Amino acid sequence: MPMKSPTVRHRRLGRELRRLRENAGLSVPEVARRLGWSVSKAHRIEAGRIMVSEADLAAACDLFGADSATTASLIQLGKDAGRRGWWTAYSDVFTGSYISMEAEASTIIKWEQRAIPGLLQSEDYARGVIKATLPELSEAELKRRVDARMVRKVSLFGPNAPTLHVLVDEAVLRRPIGPPGVMAHQFDDLLRVMEQAHITVQVLPFSTGAHIGMEGGFSVLSFDAEDPAVGYTEGPAGEVYIEAADQVRNLTLTFERLIDVCLSPEKSAVLIAAARSHHDLP
Repeated sequence: MPMKSPTVRHRRLGRELRRLRENAGLSVPEVARRLGWSVSKAHRIEAGRIMVSEADLAAACDLFGADSATTASLIQLGKDAGRRGWWTAYSDVFTGSYISMEAEASTIIKWEQRAIPGLLQSEDYARGVIKATLPELSEAELKRRVDARMVRKVSLFGPNAPTLHVLVDEAVLRRPIGPPGVMAHQFDDLLRVMEQAHITVQVLPFSTGAHIGMEGGFSVLSFDAEDPAVGYTEGPAGEVYIEAADQVRNLTLTFERLIDVCLSPEKSAVLIAAARSHHDLP
């Protein structure tokens, strides 16, 4: 089964199979011929872009001369890769692979110019953002998307919560979303979240002027040491996953340079509190 983008476990499985193949001194075309696969299938398996059956895994491990323990661990990894996560219950909402990768990330860095990032949105703020960007949704569809976003937010406070570092443009604080009271609740919620040791939020003030992040927002998700980081961006044309190491490094460098022109976390909290003061609760 093809995937829009490789998940963490599929990437790990593909990398291990490639290592075994190279150690066995076999080329991709030779493996494809001996296993009765197409060359395209062999390449996609190593790239982590398709599901791999247990039979195919066992056959590949046998061809590569893997011992029984290695074969068993890779078969288990294949099963884990196909395991249903909480997000599969919202497959109509989360159509790409980003959420599954987000759920396994150890560190997430994010630069956002348009709105409070989804992971930090309050329920009413999320409803306002989704309703504005997808005005054709029915009330039931809107509620489902908001519910999905709130379930996603729970991951920030569990035992396996990632370290989250978010940079937002000051425009995010100045743009009113939803009816009166929504922004006040959102700012209060954001200030509470910022008290968590694993969550850092910084604001890039208008006074900065032109800056390196003006081309658009992005995220970089980092995993265990063995799993390469992945960049991600999205827009009206869809989702883009950045996997080339040099491009991911460029995104990370851009983020680091943005930090240099952002307010400190403490000064950012002061600015957010000041923005909050302009929105009285109903």
